[in-house]
Amino acid sequence: MKRVFLFLATNIAIIFVLSITLRLLGVERILDEQGVGLDLGSLLVFAAVFGFGGAFLSLAMSKWTAKRFTGAQVIDTPRDAREQWLVQTVQYQARQAGIGMPEVAIYPSPDVNAFATGMSRNNALVAVSTGLLENMSRDEAEAVLAHEVSHVANGDMVTLALIQGVINTFVIFLSRVIGYLVDRVVFKVERGHGPAFWITTIVAEIVLGILATMIVMWFSRQREFRADAGGAALAGRHKMIAALQRLQATVAQPHLPDQLAAFGINGGLGQGMKRLFMSHPPLEERIAALQSLP
Repeated sequence: MKRVFLFLATNIAIIFVLSITLRLLGVERILDEQGVGLDLGSLLVFAAVFGFGGAFLSLAMSKWTAKRFTGAQVIDTPRDAREQWLVQTVQYQARQAGIGMPEVAIYPSPDVNAFATGMSRNNALVAVSTGLLENMSRDEAEAVLAHEVSHVANGDMVTLALIQGVINTFVIFLSRVIGYLVDRVVFKVERGHGPAFWITTIVAEIVLGILATMIVMWFSRQREFRADAGGAALAGRHKMIAALQRLQATVAQPHLPDQLAAFGINGGLGQGMKRLFMSHPPLEERIAALQSLP
């Protein structure tokens, strides 16, 4: 879904910029003050500040990033009946879910999609694409909105930030430990950091980052089932199933880019290794899960 993609992209960018900045300023040298040994306690604190800082800055910037990335226009004053319906529907669902009224926006895209993001349950954004409004019935669109409102009510973005913070911490920590071991054991550097430390650390960050992404995507897939159930509770199970079936039909359309399918509400198709990087479970599994609800 777009919210996951935008959050991860912003998080990675922040971590990269902070990492380069601290290296240029020489801050990381404090981790090797004696020239020998590795202060694991200091390194863990450093990694945690770095990791959680990147994750929560990403969360704080999520609404701004989403608007700029998608070109979403917030509906301040509805201009027509369609916008009036959107605002009233989200307002009703937010009240039912016990959250503050999110900002409601429309963004230009032929893709049948929607997303929700924001720092908290009471400071969120729910946006739908023009393609969704043009290709779905109001009952189906209502279910999609309910799904996104459920993401907000469940606090998914905050939970994602916490998980991303923990993962960032261990990626930063382990990559530097690996770099240190290669530098000292393989290349026999006795004082300071040699080129092998920096090269190995960067390579380890990339490899560990890819593995960490699998964990974040697994969490995202589990949250989709919960948001589907929440959408069914707010809009009706038959509407939620109908919306997913409509999305299922759009996956086969040749104009839908695969990279968008991976982050949209429909999530696209995935097999083999690709499934590990999917933000959404296959639509048939989501439909089956809704049909099995009591």
